[in-house]
Amino acid sequence: MDGDPSVEPELDSFSLTLPLPYRAALIIVLGVWAWGANLHYLSLVKIDVPSLLHYPSRASPRTDPPHHLSAYRLATLLTIPLTLSLLLFWLLSRRDPTLVIHYDYLPIAYLVLLLSLFLLPLRRFSSSGRTRFLTTLRRISIGGLAPSNAGKFGDILLADVLTSYAKIIADLFVSLCMFFSGPDGSATARPDRGCGGQYLVPIIIAIPSLIRLRQCLIEYVRVRNHNIKNGGMSAQTGWGGQHLANALKYASAFPVIILSALQRNLSLDHEDIGVTETTLYRLWLAAVFINSVYSFYWDVAKDWDLHLFTAVHQTLTGTSLALHPHSHAHPQATPFGLRERLVFPRPAIYYSAIALDLLLRFTWSLKLSPHLDHFADFESGIFVMEALEVGRRWMWIFLRVETEWVRGLGMGIGMGTSRGEGLLGQEEVLLGDYSGGNSDED
Repeated sequence: MDGDPSVEPELDSFSLTLPLPYRAALIIVLGVWAWGANLHYLSLVKIDVPSLLHYPSRASPRTDPPHHLSAYRLATLLTIPLTLSLLLFWLLSRRDPTLVIHYDYLPIAYLVLLLSLFLLPLRRFSSSGRTRFLTTLRRISIGGLAPSNAGKFGDILLADVLTSYAKIIADLFVSLCMFFSGPDGSATARPDRGCGGQYLVPIIIAIPSLIRLRQCLIEYVRVRNHNIKNGGMSAQTGWGGQHLANALKYASAFPVIILSALQRNLSLDHEDIGVTETTLYRLWLAAVFINSVYSFYWDVAKDWDLHLFTAVHQTLTGTSLALHPHSHAHPQATPFGLRERLVFPRPAIYYSAIALDLLLRFTWSLKLSPHLDHFADFESGIFVMEALEVGRRWMWIFLRVETEWVRGLGMGIGMGTSRGEGLLGQEEVLLGDYSGGNSDED
């Protein structure tokens, strides 16, 4: 999804209104609002997100604001200066290309402010939340993973979010690289995604997937060590193969990133690498299809513990869906393709999430349309695709957290069990094993 100079050789109309650094900042701020919405709705359906994340208890639960309100306050604190900065930029630049390039220090100044607001200990604006975020970010930045009773789920959640923000992180780097590239450099010029070298941006995009890959390998090693310590494999942890399968999912992103980088630079060195444009495109198409299908399957079957693929297969083959071994529910009590325990009020929510996830996992298919094939090459198209991926991740979080809560209910978490016991106290548990109990609708 890199800009194509043959499509937009000069500063495009969209960038005159919303230059690259402002676009990255806008999506980051919207992400904070989205996290507040996640916390807000999940609290309304009685899911205790802080306990799942092993978040420190409030010093004064009766007087301190709820966590979603703290997130909204931080989002407001970030939004006000962004709005003022944008209005001032529009007033001064008036969409004139020369002035847009000249006033590039305004969005850069906001990015510095954005970073400062995350670091400054302003108590009224979720200071403890920002401290926890930065601590977790430091740990996962090298692929680290906390133990299960010390916030492992939070580490995984944040690392997964970073995979959706990979291109935004790369855009931040490009903005800063262009700003410091010399006296003629400007962060608000036409984005140069080759700034710093033709492969540096693809490496930055790959880092979040590499972080999750390492976390999956850590989980596999923990399962192996647990089995060695206990003298054999347990039914609850298995041999760890599912963590290797999860690692393979993240590894499947690397061919897509590499082939995209080669496609972008094909006009420069295709003779050197000995690959034609058509061959490279077909390889990219195969890689992105495998990654999308694999990721969609994992979202539905593993991250959300939904039985859609099993139900469809058994419907087509005429066999019946086997119940969970600890379940006492009648098979017809479970909505088709879902699971027995559903926290959200209507099955339609789950079906809609599945459909949207499928649609947004395959946004790359726009390149197959003869009328929309250049959409992802325009800066406006890049921005829309990045925003859609962040929106997909926002939706994914609702069901991923709900699934973790349901797994905990199956082991007694949230029903009088102390934090860190039961499921969350196990070093590793096979994904998709817990659907326990009846639906909350009963």
